[in-house]
Amino acid sequence: MIKLNDYLYSGDTIFRILDKYIADLRKEAKRTHNAIDLTHCNFLLQIRGLLEHNDFLTAQSQQIREFYKYMAKEYPFLAFTFKGRIKSLIRAEAKFNGYIVEYIYDYYVERGTYPSVSEIKDRLSCFRDFIAYRIVISMPKCHYPNEEKRKAEELKCLYEIANVLPGFLEERGFTAESAYGVKISESSFMNEEVRPYYRDYISNQSANGYQSLHITFFDNSSRSFMEVQIRTKTMDDIAEIGQANHTAYEKKQKEERARRDVIPKGECRYFDEAYERGMDLLGIELNKLDVNMFGAVDNNLINDGCGLYRGRLILPYEHLSRFQNDLID
Repeated sequence: MIKLNDYLYSGDTIFRILDKYIADLRKEAKRTHNAIDLTHCNFLLQIRGLLEHNDFLTAQSQQIREFYKYMAKEYPFLAFTFKGRIKSLIRAEAKFNGYIVEYIYDYYVERGTYPSVSEIKDRLSCFRDFIAYRIVISMPKCHYPNEEKRKAEELKCLYEIANVLPGFLEERGFTAESAYGVKISESSFMNEEVRPYYRDYISNQSANGYQSLHITFFDNSSRSFMEVQIRTKTMDDIAEIGQANHTAYEKKQKEERARRDVIPKGECRYFDEAYERGMDLLGIELNKLDVNMFGAVDNNLINDGCGLYRGRLILPYEHLSRFQNDLID
């Protein structure tokens, strides 16, 4: 079986790794008549195209920058950051195979049989977050000595920003995509006209404490999707260095092993292959990889100069709060 892991020890660049992986995977898929691996190749080609194509990213990030300038004018007392990234090759590969494992498992548990190739392919057409931007805001404590009041005002600002974003970007060539009722917002701060577009992980908090607002846009200029996440600094800490991050790896392994125990090995090759590829990626030792512009001491200390693991950075904008000595009544 062709696996990404086998290409990560050659010292090649990301592009050479992708080219070799895609070519070998396509050749093997044709030989074995594996329609899902052919879909896999097309998925990888999308990733490659995004990594290589800089022109539309420059134009897109400029439109995002306009919203940054709007926020700097409207909320000069807030501290906030804008970051953008293209999903990393390792995480994109893990997500693709994870979708297959999850879909086949759920289908089997519900019906006692396996989905058709066309049904699996339909499930794999839903990727919308190859490109993602994150807005993180923080209300400085110097503005609000009362912590409870500070947090309340910070949350209010977060939803105000979320209410403005869809209309702002639609005037600049983007179309907000429906969330199809997933994590529909229950917050009284969110306007009714934008509620259908947001997946609200704040009013619908996850069991691991993860909180954020997610919205997907279609960029009509580049003909690509992008996701925007909006959260406070506290929410970002929980997601990146807190409970939501620390438990994710262990939980993922446990869930994957549970699914393997339910699906008899050898009955569904699409499940077997996706499961093996996913588990290999979960157990990867980053310090042993040899990829150009990538280095790691271990799985926590990483110098990712090519976006292999953490993703390719598109933009960083930072706004430091003004009027640091002024209190806001």
